[in-house]
Amino acid sequence: MSHHLDTPLAAQNGQLYIDDLYVFAGESSTVFVMDVNSNITGVYAEPGFHPEARYEFKVHFDGADTETLTYRIAFSEPDADGRQNLQLHALTGGDAREDTAEGELVLHGRTGETAAAGGTRVWAGRIADSFYIDLSLLAVINGAMAKGTAVDLSSWRPGEAKNSFEGTTVETIVLEVPHSDSRLRPGARIGVWCVTKLATDAGGWRQINRGGHPMMWPIFWPGDTDFSNPANTRHPSQDVSAAAQSIGDQVAAVVAATGTSVDPQGYGRTVAGQLFPDVLSYVVGTPASFGFTTRNGRTPADNAPEVMLSLVTNMAVPSGLRPSVAQRMRADGFPYVVPA
Repeated sequence: MSHHLDTPLAAQNGQLYIDDLYVFAGESSTVFVMDVNSNITGVYAEPGFHPEARYEFKVHFDGADTETLTYRIAFSEPDADGRQNLQLHALTGGDAREDTAEGELVLHGRTGETAAAGGTRVWAGRIADSFYIDLSLLAVINGAMAKGTAVDLSSWRPGEAKNSFEGTTVETIVLEVPHSDSRLRPGARIGVWCVTKLATDAGGWRQINRGGHPMMWPIFWPGDTDFSNPANTRHPSQDVSAAAQSIGDQVAAVVAATGTSVDPQGYGRTVAGQLFPDVLSYVVGTPASFGFTTRNGRTPADNAPEVMLSLVTNMAVPSGLRPSVAQRMRADGFPYVVPA
């Protein structure tokens, strides 16, 4: 689940911990972006990507419970200059769900360089983080969500908001797939999540972290620093049975205390139904927007924290920040990011 600050483990090995997932239209293409290894907690322990890990974009079609397309990226040990070789494999059908499947090698390349083959492009490396939020606002919502109490914004001054992520960096993987692809053609209705997996001593793979909707972990499980909550290790198809009731109740308690709904339990169920399974929905070829009226993919410019905080409290929660605060951390053309 998307997060930057959730655990001391992230600071110890942020290479395995997902910060953000974006899905949006590119240059006659669909763009998938996975950010990991934020330095918001200080100097990150290890730069680059984990050489014994897999970084995967999972794609579901037409509301299916399981993925039938996986893009898997793996990295080598860094060389003397810190550069890493990378490989991109595509896995389809039942293989998309199998760790033992090898899939089709699409391309190979190196970090810091564009790798391309057949219209597909990949860029991976360290970038300026385009995520923006004032963490003091998040703290207010966290307090209410944790205790089921009313949201008190009386001390919040949106006009004085500062971007807590100003000057921070992350590692990113940018994958661009052309609309000519037989699976990701315009009009295809997809659900996307991303995941990191680590090789085990027994020869298998252990799921470490996953991301779908933004802000899930910071809002609902900010104090779970030892990962006792299994949200990161389960499959999205298990989300509704495992967590929808508890998340719905958590939301209901806050909106009841705040007085923003005449049917708190009903509103809580509605929110849980929108957030689970925790998969980012997108219609290929359409403008992406993670906003108040439409949640269709997500662009790096979207004010996702403001949307999510308002959704779970059923009230306007102004972040005080506009997309322009991080405009210089974004680029219009491939790879759509700004190398650090």
